[in-house]
Amino acid sequence: MLRTHTCGELRISDVSKKVTLAGWVQRRRDLGNLTFIDIRDRYGITQLVFSSDINSELLDKARTVHREYVIQVSGTVRERESKNLNLPTGEIEIVVDEIKILNPSITPPFTIEDNTDGGEELRMKFRYLDLRRNPLKNNLILRHRLALETRKYLDSLNFLEIETPFLIKSTPEGARDFVVPSRMHKGEFYALPQSPQTFKQILMVAGYDRYFQIVRCFRDEDLRADRQPEFTQIDCEMSFIEREDILQTFEGLIRHLFKSVKGIELPAFQRMSYDDAMNYYGSDKPDLRFDLKFTHFTDIAKNKGFQVFDNAECIAGINVPLQANATRKQIDEWTNFVKDPKVGANGLIYIKYNSDGTIKSSIDKYLSENDLKQILQKANAKEGDLLLIIAGEKNKTLKALGQLRLHLAKQFNLIQENTFACLWVLDFPLFEYDEEEKRWVSMHHPFTSPIGDLSGDIASIKANAYDMVINGTEVGGGSIRIHNKEVQKQVFKLLGFTDEEAMKQFGFLMNAFEYGAPPHGGIAFGFDRLTAILCGSDSIRDVIAFPKNNAGKDTMIDAPSTINEKQLEELGLLIRQDNPQN
Repeated sequence: MLRTHTCGELRISDVSKKVTLAGWVQRRRDLGNLTFIDIRDRYGITQLVFSSDINSELLDKARTVHREYVIQVSGTVRERESKNLNLPTGEIEIVVDEIKILNPSITPPFTIEDNTDGGEELRMKFRYLDLRRNPLKNNLILRHRLALETRKYLDSLNFLEIETPFLIKSTPEGARDFVVPSRMHKGEFYALPQSPQTFKQILMVAGYDRYFQIVRCFRDEDLRADRQPEFTQIDCEMSFIEREDILQTFEGLIRHLFKSVKGIELPAFQRMSYDDAMNYYGSDKPDLRFDLKFTHFTDIAKNKGFQVFDNAECIAGINVPLQANATRKQIDEWTNFVKDPKVGANGLIYIKYNSDGTIKSSIDKYLSENDLKQILQKANAKEGDLLLIIAGEKNKTLKALGQLRLHLAKQFNLIQENTFACLWVLDFPLFEYDEEEKRWVSMHHPFTSPIGDLSGDIASIKANAYDMVINGTEVGGGSIRIHNKEVQKQVFKLLGFTDEEAMKQFGFLMNAFEYGAPPHGGIAFGFDRLTAILCGSDSIRDVIAFPKNNAGKDTMIDAPSTINEKQLEELGLLIRQDNPQN
């Protein structure tokens, strides 16, 4: 070994020991006859001392090293005169009697400090340098501990970790697949799995009643802070259970992870139906760290002679406490926010319930003071409060109001830091209408079990599905699965599949159902999202060792990239203009 101790290991009890350390130079400070070097590895930092009184040649050599040089030093531990109690090693230093440069370093393109001067794109290009910084190092350590504790918890409940294939069959439902051309079967393609969904259901049919896998998944979709083309799931499935068993088991998992990794005791999770989440928060993943719950006024505000309300399918609003003194400029800013095409509202109406009891509104000329009082009363508004209302088509109105709710919470600092609001959202619709494709699609996936039968209005059929939401982020989702071939055929038919298409895509699963498929269900957690929440990060890129950027590129290795003609020809993908057979 090139070291006897790590750079974060030595303490005051080690004074007088002869030690050897190896690591990177964090910084060097020259003070006349003294030079101090901080040496760093992933365990911490230790101060080294070089003095002309002890060895002037050694001092001269120490002054030739720079930031990020890899060095090895030997010396004696002594107590520091000026202690740094912010460092675990801050009570000691090493009086060096030998230094060896193991490898020099050119000047890094950004400082390797907790608060660096490098932008995200630069740091991603030099990811191996960024990973030396404490924030990313600590995130990856926490990620490791989460994976370890996940395995311990699930193993204690008799779950088996079983690997499933990465080269599978492409399916038309869900996000776009990444496809892999086959060399041995030219013109045919594998797909990388968006999840191990069908394989874990097959494992249930095979009798492995408790399965899990911390697994890599792939989706060729547009990216943002909480999405990557490749990501990690905690994927789980159970047999001979009902929905309540899933909720209890995996709420237990998350509570175990928070307790064991962060020392946080989470209370029992709230539960909310999908309909209530949309009606009162405008989102199927509401952030409950703050209030601002919607009030609906459609029943009392229509037919008052105000055309905007009279023609609206939905009239709803947010009561903002103690903001009746909002300026015209603020209200204009909120109006412009909701009218942005990404939000989609036609406008914003305000009612100020002033602290002196008077009422001022943008619709004074259309509604009487009594009408306005009735609206304020329904919203439980108090003197000094401000009511903001959006009216229009129901889904668009509620989603716009949901975005305004989040916008206001950030603006008024209503979100409590270091708090965790966890809930289950239940009873989703089984299907949703895709305006682009002009057809009904599965809201989750086509293997989700309906609640009740499949007759009646397709829009009203509920799914036996559930999502786990933490702080307004969906961290997990799942469902009780269909385990009956005839029900599965019905669902495929409602999705527009012919029997032939269904058998071609999913015949292996439907055939398996004929051999005694048990009732089963499961859930998958976004491991990157969960880690980011526990790290207090807004982006999953901060908790992935080698992420892609917003354009789906790995700028460190320059991927994706072109491949040579020989590879394309072997795969049957090269079209030669001079060959009439191609």
